[in-house]
Amino acid sequence: MQTVTRKDFYWMIPSALILGAILSAVQGGHWFISWLSFSFLFLLSFLILTASTVWANGGKQLTWIVTLAFLLRFIGGVATFLILPINGYDDVDDQSGFVYTDARRRDTQAWELATSDRPIFNAFQQKYAYDQYGGLLAFSAFIYRYLSPDAHRILLLVVISALMGALGIPFLWKSMSLQWNEKIASASTWIFALYPESILLGGSAMREPYLLAFSAFALWGFTAWQINHDKKSLIWLAVGIMGMILVSPVVALITIVILGGWIYFTSAHNRISWGMIAIVALVFSLGLFFLSSSLERGNLTGGSPFVVINNFIRESLKWNVYQMEEDSGWVQKLFNEMPEWLHIPFVAVYGVLQPVLPAILIAPTTPIWKVIGILRSIGWYMLLPVLIMSWVAVTNIPEEKKRKFIIWLNLIVWSWIFFTALRGGADQWDNPRYRVILFLWQAILAGHVLVWWRETKSAWFLRVVGMEVIFVLVFAQWYANRYLKIGVEISFAQMVVLIVALWGLIVSLGIWLDTKKRSKLRV
Repeated sequence: MQTVTRKDFYWMIPSALILGAILSAVQGGHWFISWLSFSFLFLLSFLILTASTVWANGGKQLTWIVTLAFLLRFIGGVATFLILPINGYDDVDDQSGFVYTDARRRDTQAWELATSDRPIFNAFQQKYAYDQYGGLLAFSAFIYRYLSPDAHRILLLVVISALMGALGIPFLWKSMSLQWNEKIASASTWIFALYPESILLGGSAMREPYLLAFSAFALWGFTAWQINHDKKSLIWLAVGIMGMILVSPVVALITIVILGGWIYFTSAHNRISWGMIAIVALVFSLGLFFLSSSLERGNLTGGSPFVVINNFIRESLKWNVYQMEEDSGWVQKLFNEMPEWLHIPFVAVYGVLQPVLPAILIAPTTPIWKVIGILRSIGWYMLLPVLIMSWVAVTNIPEEKKRKFIIWLNLIVWSWIFFTALRGGADQWDNPRYRVILFLWQAILAGHVLVWWRETKSAWFLRVVGMEVIFVLVFAQWYANRYLKIGVEISFAQMVVLIVALWGLIVSLGIWLDTKKRSKLRV
């Protein structure tokens, strides 16, 4: 097997030293310490990414994907850090160079912990509530304490986030090539690398880049064990699951559910050994304990883990529906005009559409936020019709076991999309961010759909895209009239009726054309 060679260090070391010097000029503190710290992280990143890319055996294409993924996340993180204080809003997040409030709060506490005489493990105490689970806070404090003791260098964590955001790509490629084929591997990894929401998170000190990398580790460990019967690969599965438990136990639980279904639907006669059931149950129980514990930050007197989690979900959903109504006058108006039983479905549908592309195209904001908002929205609106078509593409999978697993994966992914829509409601930040937590699996589904469409040229894919274009155009006109008084004034209900009517026209016309085409083929 190929490994990193001496020639690789000829570009790694100079690149790391140059980039380290550039970032040292941007950040404060002692220049030499800063240069050493940044150069070390860059060299480590280059070494890890190069080794994993060579190991995945994806050739030049994979090399380009990984390189582009890392650069986009790193450059995007540095650019937002430098531009937001100049062109952002006059609030503490923007003036500190942070896109996400959670990242700023966690970073502040990580620096406070790093510069104190308290042990790093204090990050898991209830005092540090800004990191609900404690794992990322502990890691951030560790980096600050031992690589940046003299100054608060925020960009150190940006470099690591960019590394983690790109690191999952070779593991995803390797897994998809082994489980399916290189076409699906290529499509899935390109989507995984270029999705704007993932790029933005990969340039921020957030949990999601770590969770995506850990998910890819677990995927490879499971795939290699299932297909090659390589027990050593289970180490990667364990590393992935334990990493998720430390950063966000809920993702570990969902991953176990996905993999458990994978075992069930692809095993002979849908049978699972008692040993495997015991292992899954043990890991699931461990993740459940960590999740309930983190929700109460060590206070388990409120009941069993199931009671704690159930109470948290119920109250958070109620709170987000209430918050959505309170924050928007037109939502209050709509809620008053519709039956109460429609409130939850409305929040779910509106949440799925977040971030709403017509809104960011019309709503006034600063240039940097306009660019960020448009890229995020376009990314989701390009992915959404692909995920919708995954229900159709699955019928093209010839092997029954793999087809059943993709159906299972569809159910999990779409259940999570609707759950995050309810959990995040109209919030255009938390909602899409929660959705990205399972983006690895979304990319796998999307990769299948794109390969299926290239092979079948299904007209329904373009019809679904056309339905989305209609939604964007009509909704954009409604926003333009609301904000700029441009175009025809129609009520929200009239807009919905118009969109649904045009959708019905596309579906009816599509069915008629398909029926006509089949009739010609019979003749």
